[in-house]
Formats: sequence, structure tokens, C-alpha cells
Amino acid sequence: MVFGARVWKTGIAVALALYISAWLEFTPPVIAAVAAIFAMQPSIYRSWRYFLDQLQTNIIGAAFALLAGMFFSQNVIAIGIVCIIVIILSLRLRMEETIGLTLVTVVAVMEASGEWRFAVNRLLLSLIGIGCAFLVNVLFFPPKPKEQFAAQIGSIFSKMSLLLRTVISNEIKETVFREEKESLRNSLKSLSEKYRLMEEEIKKLKGGGSKRIRELVVYKQKLLVMSKGLEVLEAVDEHYFQASPSTETDVCFDDHMEKLIKYHEHVLLKYDDKLKDTSSDSLEIEAENEQFMIDLLARYCEQPSGMLRLSIVAAAMYDYGHQIARLDKLVEHDHRGETEEREPLEILLKSIRLK
Repeated sequence: MVFGARVWKTGIAVALALYISAWLEFTPPVIAAVAAIFAMQPSIYRSWRYFLDQLQTNIIGAAFALLAGMFFSQNVIAIGIVCIIVIILSLRLRMEETIGLTLVTVVAVMEASGEWRFAVNRLLLSLIGIGCAFLVNVLFFPPKPKEQFAAQIGSIFSKMSLLLRTVISNEIKETVFREEKESLRNSLKSLSEKYRLMEEEIKKLKGGGSKRIRELVVYKQKLLVMSKGLEVLEAVDEHYFQASPSTETDVCFDDHMEKLIKYHEHVLLKYDDKLKDTSSDSLEIEAENEQFMIDLLARYCEQPSGMLRLSIVAAAMYDYGHQIARLDKLVEHDHRGETEEREPLEILLKSIRLK
């Protein structure tokens, strides 16, 4: 288990919320602590959005609870009905993430039996906790999804390249392969979430300038290429060895896989500006990728028996290589500050599908 900055920031926010509540003599301070725990978010934009949403839903929930408390006091059925109403309103407002904390406010306010001073006290306690979480998230080790995404890309590629290099040669133990593949799948899910956080911050908080949009396009394609690499592993695991390939076929597939992995590594290094300007063989690799698929299809037409499953693996490898070539072009355009084939970058961004 990794203890990241969010763990420490949650503890700091809780302590700060309890301290401020005690200083202002608001009781019970535990409500502020609970609010701080709920409100700690993985990005600055989500913290700000959560703060605004909670402000709205908490005021609405407190108002309903105050009115209901005046007429029904601490009636448990009335508390349940008000909770249902608040949940429905939160869903209608598309603020479902705020439901948990808003219900805490509702129950706390209704416990005060309609006394508006107690209701205001409970509401302020919730807002203190939310505000503390927001301030701590912004001031102490603010989340940097872009840097985290870039760091994860490197580690995920290292793990994926090892699996791709050994899967066809069948050098890696099957148990190790299963474990590493599952770890890779989980890492890609985490990477996808990092991309979404980065996209929110760039497009909503910082504004979508052309440079930032180009970065998003490249990062989204990086993620897509990684997912295509995982699809290759899945295809090989599911179909390759069941086709009983010959030694010649093993060599052919293994050699082409090695070229694709090197090409992928080359493009990642190019984006990080670690290669010389003359270091480029993209056209040659693209041509070899096309020829690899053409040869496989020709063999399938000549002798379909036993080739169907191999063609599925070859198609996954071809698609992996095709997406790497697309990433290569995006990297070149990003370095030149141009759009791909004069397409508006916003359209290009939408055109790249995430798995």
C-alpha cells in the first residue's frame, strides 16, 4: 500500500476542521471532520467543483430539514422521507457525489427539531469541513495529474514491453504472466483516471489553449496505444498458441513484435525530446507493419486451416502499430505547433476513442 499526499492531506484537513470548529465553539465538531473527509478530492478542479456543489446541496438539504423538523420534530419516518427528497433533488441537479455529505447535514439539522440556530450551526460545520479540505488540497502538495500521468506512462510501458517481448517466445512463466497482465490492466485503469483529471483541469480550470489541447490529444493517444498493447497480449494469450504455430511463424511474429515495441519506445522518447532530429524511421516501420498484415492475409487465403486464430493476433499487432504511427504524427505536429492535416484540434480530440 502506498501512502500518497492525499492520505496526509486528509488528516491535515480533519485536524484543521476540528481546530476551527472548537475555536468558533461550534458543536459537535465531528460533523466538520466528516465533511473534510468526504470533500478531499484528487484534483484542484474537482475540489472547487465539489465545494460549489456541496454549498448548493447542503443549503437545499438544510432548508428541507429545517422545515420538516418544525412540523415533525425527530420523527424517524419524516427523516427518511426528507433524505429521499434530497437524494432525488441531488440526482436531478447532477450532483450525486454530494449526496453522502448532504444527508449528514439533513440528519444533523432534523435532530435539532426545527431550531434554526442549531440548523445554521450544523450547516456551518459542514461548510467548515468542506472549506478546510479545499484549502489544504490547494495549498499542500496540490495534485499534479499531468506530471503523474507522464510518470505512469514510463512505468507502464516498461511493464508492457517486457510482457510483449516474452509472450510469443513463451519465456515467461504462465503464473507470472497472468499476474503481470492483471497488474498492467489495473495500471491502465489508473492511467485513464489520471487522464480524466488532467483533461478536467486543462479544459475547465486553466482554459483550453491550443498548446494545452495539443497536449491532451497526444496524452489521449498515448493512453490509447497502451490499451492496444494490452489487447495484443490478450489476443496472443487467447489465440496464438492454440493455433500451434510453426517455428518460422514464431520468428516472424516475434521479430515484428520487437520492431513495434522499439517504435513505441522511440515515439515516447521523441515526445520527451530525448532523440536527435535525424533519428526517425517511422515510414519504414509503417510499411513493414502493412506488409506484415498483407503477408498474413495472403497465407490465410492460401491455407485457411490453422490461420484464423493467427490472423486475429496479427490484426491486434497491426492495430497496435497503426496507433503508434498515429501517435508519432501527433508528436511531430505537437512539436511544430500545428494541427494534424489542418483538422481543428477540438475535433481531433473527440475523434480519438478511449478504451
